[in-house]
Amino acid sequence: MKPDKIYTGRRKTAVAQLLVRPGKGNIYVNGSPLDVVGNGILSSKLSTPLVFAPDFGKTHDFFFKISGGGVVAAADAAATALAKAIVDRHSEVREQILSYDRSLLADDPRQAEPKKPNRRSARRFRQKSYR
Repeated sequence: MKPDKIYTGRRKTAVAQLLVRPGKGNIYVNGSPLDVVGNGILSSKLSTPLVFAPDFGKTHDFFFKISGGGVVAAADAAATALAKAIVDRHSEVREQILSYDRSLLADDPRQAEPKKPNRRSARRFRQKSYR
């Protein structure tokens, strides 16, 4: 058995750290059970990597520590951390996960470009009139 290892997933400014321990398949997010958190997006995103290794999800407990970002970015970061943990324990599912969705194994640091002063958005200028 491997010692406890922390898996990390990142998306925009959200960072999810995952600790996997043998257990009964419970998922905790920031110290609370996933059912109490009550976020449908998070639970649906977390169930995606577990499709590739259902026995792994039933025999281990998952402790997530999520900080920063919004709801969707936090869910994506958590799914990435979980997929990395699954691939570390069961390397034969790596190709299946990559063919399904590469973003489950690759962190995505892209962020929206910040708005500039005296403009309406990041790149939009005011129209120039010559008459």
